Amino acid sequence: MENYMKLEIPAKSCNESLVRAVVSAFAVQLDLSIEELADIKTAVSEAVTNSIVHGYSNMKGTIKVVCRMIDGCIEIEITDYGVGIEDIDTAMQPLFTSKPECERSGMGFTVMQTFMDELKVSSKLGEGTVVTMKKRIGG
Repeated sequence: MENYMKLEIPAKSCNESLVRAVVSAFAVQLDLSIEELADIKTAVSEAVTNSIVHGYSNMKGTIKVVCRMIDGCIEIEITDYGVGIEDIDTAMQPLFTSKPECERSGMGFTVMQTFMDELKVSSKLGEGTVVTMKKRIGG
């Protein structure tokens, strides 16, 4: 039987570290290495920050986090119900940012791809974005 957890929080920057800590606490059940845990924490931080900064852009909103453990793999799904992404392929290019005036680096998706084994992004304008990341533990 797969194990899972769900968390729903307001899209506030002060909650980014909470999500990282909760996902970390859940992930340690997989007996992962310190490096694997650091990778997961970094990717989660980037995804949550993207939701707050780009998905809601200073508007109130909610972020939903679902984690699943399936066959030695952790899957993390981070959903926002914000503005959505117009062109996912462009948004995933290194150094692309929708907020250059805020001195954003545009490396969020690149970081997620680097630290996780799989990254899938789906989005609808005006409805939000779902980022799904997977990491095989010990592999």
